[in-house]
Amino acid sequence: MSLSVLEPVQDLHVASPSIHIAGPLPGPKAAAMIAADEAVTSPSLTRVYPLVPERGEGCWVTDVDGNRFLDFTAGIAVCTTGHSHPRVVAAVQAQTARLIHMCGSDFYSPGYGELCAKLATLAPKGDKYDEPWRVFLCNSGTESVEGAVKLARYTTRRRRTIAFRGAFHGRTMGALSFTASKYSQRQGFGPLLGGVHHIAFPNRSHCPADMDETEWGRWFADNELDAIFQTIAPPDEVAALLVEPIQGEGGYVVPPNGFLQRLREICDKHGIMMIADEVQSGFGRTGKMFAIEYWGVQPDILCMAKGIASGLPIGGFMAPASVMAWHSGAHGSTWGGSPLGCVAALETIDMVEESLMANAQTMGDYLRGRCEALMEESALVVDVRGKGLMIGIELTNKEVTHELMVRCFEHGLLTLPAGQKVMRLSPPLILSREEADLGFEVLRQVLLEIEAG
Repeated sequence: MSLSVLEPVQDLHVASPSIHIAGPLPGPKAAAMIAADEAVTSPSLTRVYPLVPERGEGCWVTDVDGNRFLDFTAGIAVCTTGHSHPRVVAAVQAQTARLIHMCGSDFYSPGYGELCAKLATLAPKGDKYDEPWRVFLCNSGTESVEGAVKLARYTTRRRRTIAFRGAFHGRTMGALSFTASKYSQRQGFGPLLGGVHHIAFPNRSHCPADMDETEWGRWFADNELDAIFQTIAPPDEVAALLVEPIQGEGGYVVPPNGFLQRLREICDKHGIMMIADEVQSGFGRTGKMFAIEYWGVQPDILCMAKGIASGLPIGGFMAPASVMAWHSGAHGSTWGGSPLGCVAALETIDMVEESLMANAQTMGDYLRGRCEALMEESALVVDVRGKGLMIGIELTNKEVTHELMVRCFEHGLLTLPAGQKVMRLSPPLILSREEADLGFEVLRQVLLEIEAG
């Protein structure tokens, strides 16, 4: 495909750098590095296209051959403040000069308590808990899920867990037991953790036309849980219900109103811990600090990672003090809550609260609106959904989704798939209107070319 097809896009007036693709991808330096990489790295890694980045700034990534891309992935919703934001860089550089590591499990590591205090103030509000929250810091979303389920088991003294089909909660043996987004992630690793049961997750786009959305959402929760309670998982044996308020890897699926509220009611009735996995949807990504706030639901335990520190590896989970009441030594982490991760997280959260959460709402509404118009323009687009800058474009099949993603890359736009046939858009929360327009027009023109071809 000739780059000249996208010349009208290149002519848009933008304050940010413009897309620049010098020639066929990968370029010579990238090709050599890919060959060297693949000779020594695990074949389990799923590299989706041949990108070899050298540096990043804001919403832009430059590869080793000098090609410049507009990034609508943010490292899978990680780089909240964009790539190498000066405030985050300065905070990390200053901390590096003072102290790089102390184990937060054994000592009072710098920044650990300060970050936990800040996170506790961000806990979703609700009627169930009117008490301080406590926080445990780890390294990743997977670890946050593992720790949250351990806490739920400890608190309830029960052994079963309910999760959802389409969910992604991590890849370690425990977290993988709850993950159910793609069979390839589980294939060959059984038997996994016992006592885990999966039920269906509703997509609000599928609400019957003759039914009120809230009524349908509540009915869906009742129908799925009643069936499993009556057959294989008695409710008095269930420690936790683990749910993503908006499914991530499952295809950026937004549930109907009423669904999460009804889950909360059912969990309360049976003494089940409701764990909200906000690893991908947290820290302003959806226009709220946590996505579950859209439905006014207060979980018992909340998992977090990804966007918390703009790219530094840190995660955590938090719960009311009456829930996080396990004994000393019950859980720990060598690197969890490192000094570097803590200062990056504190700086990131400040910026999210200052303006980026609001920008995610504004720009998300704008970009999603433009994407929704594609349903009238192209028969390849089945659905557009999401909240804030967590946007999913469902296409007719996975082959079209893959082709669209790869050809967008070839024209300077970075995207990623989700679910079986969804293209996800999760740019940094600093995205400008000009950048949103630029990325959308690349996507649109490539999509229409695929359809015409």
